[in-house]
Amino acid sequence: MIQTIRRAWGIPELRNKITFTMLILLIFRIGNAITVPYVNSDLLRQQLDAMGTTYFGLLNAMSGGAFAMATVFALSIQPYINSSIIIQLLTVAIPYLENLSKDGGEEGRKKIQSITRYTTIGIAVLQSVGYYFMMKRYEILEEQGVWPALVIIVTLIAGSSFVMWMGEQVNEFGIGNGISMILFAGILSRVPSMITGLYEGVRNWSLIQSGDLSLDSLTSAGYTTERAEQYLSSAIPPWGAVLLVIGMLALIVFIVFINDAERRIPVQYAKRQVGRRMYGGQSSNLPMKVGMAGVLPIIFAQSIASLPITVWSFIGIPEEGTISYGIYKAIDAQSVAYMIAYFIMIIGFSYFYATIQFNPVEIANNMKKQGGFIPGFRPGKPTIDFIKRVLNRVTFFGAIYLGIVAICPLIVGKLVQNSSVSIGGTSVIIVVGVALETVKALESQMLMRQYKGFLE
Repeated sequence: MIQTIRRAWGIPELRNKITFTMLILLIFRIGNAITVPYVNSDLLRQQLDAMGTTYFGLLNAMSGGAFAMATVFALSIQPYINSSIIIQLLTVAIPYLENLSKDGGEEGRKKIQSITRYTTIGIAVLQSVGYYFMMKRYEILEEQGVWPALVIIVTLIAGSSFVMWMGEQVNEFGIGNGISMILFAGILSRVPSMITGLYEGVRNWSLIQSGDLSLDSLTSAGYTTERAEQYLSSAIPPWGAVLLVIGMLALIVFIVFINDAERRIPVQYAKRQVGRRMYGGQSSNLPMKVGMAGVLPIIFAQSIASLPITVWSFIGIPEEGTISYGIYKAIDAQSVAYMIAYFIMIIGFSYFYATIQFNPVEIANNMKKQGGFIPGFRPGKPTIDFIKRVLNRVTFFGAIYLGIVAICPLIVGKLVQNSSVSIGGTSVIIVVGVALETVKALESQMLMRQYKGFLE
């Protein structure tokens, strides 16, 4: 990877693209440091720490911590991601969008992109209004009234629209996918705070063992009992920190291995004569990636599974000792019921997304038109059935892989009593996937510029 970046930097055109991408990411990080007016960011951070197992925890991770600080780019690229997913799903259900996608060509692609932009603004409006009322519900605002509400909502909408524009600029003038690069920068910016949190956890454990830190000392210092217990539970023994680091490295290796894993179906093309020339007679393959759906099933599943807790957070977390609080804890992200439902949803969404992205009937028909066939299977229904069987098997392994990556951080977070670890698997998949895709994009750009062609 380092050698690829070094070689790419030696090509002036690629150097300009890399520099442009880095400048866009720098602007994104500067925007994440500018807070929205009329908001008490310290109170907001404390409240979101208490609601870390809700959908807000996922938004905070995707924005690089900007959501918990109420910055200009607090919504980050999340509205655009949700809009792209919705339009992609509607493309299958609505014939007009399907025709634009398949037969519209460049003009159809531009229309779909325009619809996606307008949908992004609509989602940003809904999220900004909900964000404002959440802050108002927990008395996080420094001032009340129509003007502060208008300033906060408009600023968040403008910030999300500007982030969407920056992502599109990276697509056109930079390296890699702009949306993925912004997600990558946001998640990677949390690494220093994660290292600091790990260090503080080990330090608190040593203070507890020496007797310098206890429940009484924290309550006498002004902590509430619940807050003091939460602070003490964040202590991590040294061996636990070592296991966390080793587990994270093993998870990265596992993700890299699965990211390149694919099932290749052999395809043979029959010979045919066109005029005086003979075409065909070649062997190829039909690749099916194990991680075909990427991280989308995890995002879908986490959004839906955490919806009850998120709605409850808007209404107000119930008091301890009540029946409502018992139900609240039973469906919390660290409960067994949540983990089971979360795992099942990941598998379901993996199959759902695979059937949308990979159409066996269309692939078999295209293969038949081009004179191709799978050895041992006749063109038509036998080929379609075989592709479906292979797709189901590959999707099953991919779904289990996503479930393991998503559930393992939840289990670790439950063992160490730290809910911030619960989205670690999603973050690692995004970071590793974007890094590999960017390196491949650089390699393809260099290959095009170093290919001498037939005229030289």
